[in-house]
Order: sequence, then C-alpha cells, then structure tokens
Amino acid sequence: MQTLVQLVYPPRCLSCGGLVESDFGLCGSCWRDTPFIVGLSCDLCGTPLPGQSDRAEHCDECLSIARPWMQGRAALLYRDKGRALVLALKHGDRHDIAEPAAQWMARQVRPILRPDMIAVPVPLHLGRHLSRRYNQSALLARALAQTLGIDWCPDALERRGKTPMLDGKTRDERFATLAGRIAGNPLRAPLIRGRPVLLVDDVMTSGATLAACAEACLASGASEVCVSVLARVAKDA
Repeated sequence: MQTLVQLVYPPRCLSCGGLVESDFGLCGSCWRDTPFIVGLSCDLCGTPLPGQSDRAEHCDECLSIARPWMQGRAALLYRDKGRALVLALKHGDRHDIAEPAAQWMARQVRPILRPDMIAVPVPLHLGRHLSRRYNQSALLARALAQTLGIDWCPDALERRGKTPMLDGKTRDERFATLAGRIAGNPLRAPLIRGRPVLLVDDVMTSGATLAACAEACLASGASEVCVSVLARVAKDA
C-alpha cells in the first residue's frame, strides 16, 4: 500500500515541488539555496555573527535593546528561499511546512532547553485567526513540542485588541503599537506558572512582538522565557 501511495503521490520538494527521496524534504538545489543559520550566532536573537567564540555573544541590536527573554535561536534567515517558505506557511495554507521547519528549529533550540519547559506560540487576534483559519506560530509550536518531547499550550497568550500590520513600521513604532496588546490567558496561567517558557514564532524582525509576549508570560508567572523562531530578519547577514 505504501509503495502504491508513493507511486501515485511521490515525495515532492517543499520549495520547488521537484521529486525528492522522502516526504517533507528539500531537493539538493533548494537545500543549498536555503539560508540556514550555522556557526556563531547572537545568543538572544539568533542573528549570525562573524568569527568564533566559546562564550555567549550578542549582536549590536541586542546590545542596544533590553530583551525580556534569556536566550533565543533562529533556524533560517528571512530572505530568498527562507522568506518564501515562511510566507508559504503563513499565507499559503502550507501546513506541511510546519513539521520539517520544527526539525530545523529543534536543532538550534536543544542546547537551550530547560527542564519542564513548555512551548507557547505567539497569538493571533481572533479576527485575524478567523480570516486566516489557522495560526502559523501554533502549528510550529505544536510540531516543535512534539519533536522536542515537551509540553505546549496553544492559547496561553491572547491579543487584547486587533493590532495593525507591522510591515513598514520603524522599530520604535512596532514596540509602541504592541504595548499592552498581549496578555496571558488567565485560564491557562496555572500551566506556565513557575515553568520556563519556549516562545515560538515564525519570524523575528525588531523583536517587539516577542518582547510583548515574553513580558506577558513573565507576568503570568513563568520562571523565564526563551525564544525560538523559524526565521530572523537580519540586514547585514
């Protein structure tokens, strides 16, 4: 039966649709052109850094902004095929991207896992959730939690009021727009109280959304927060 299914529906590359050896993979060409983050990176946001180091290093942006989380990791750079994969997951109903993306994220996150950690996705406003029909961050959080063998809670956070799109806004405008808009779900607070939280999102740009979510987790009693994103926007990388 499996052979028959593979003959009728052969495995396809997540990016270009070409034939590959196994499901949910990238062909050799697309793998080569996907900007995976390797080597030294910022300990707070995952931005690639030059050189080598045996200690935690921070990028210029994280040195200038106080981050309310302890550590952060990113799997891809938000450009080229990395950007295309994120947009396909976010706006193209490509739920099939979530599981392989979680595998890429897990490779980066494992070194910073804490005991009894729980994965929490960045929330969507109800109206946007209904129009999009799914929350891509929740898809990633579920797949990442399954890969890492940790708990997850899809609705630990909620958006209080619909926020405008952040595309095109400056860093300061992004932080101002999100101030007070994200809060902990009081019904889920017991699940994260006293536990370390792994905050999950698809893309980090300025970090304003993640900062608002991290502060909401801490206000709900989380012992600390770490961050995992599929892609990081990095101007100089």
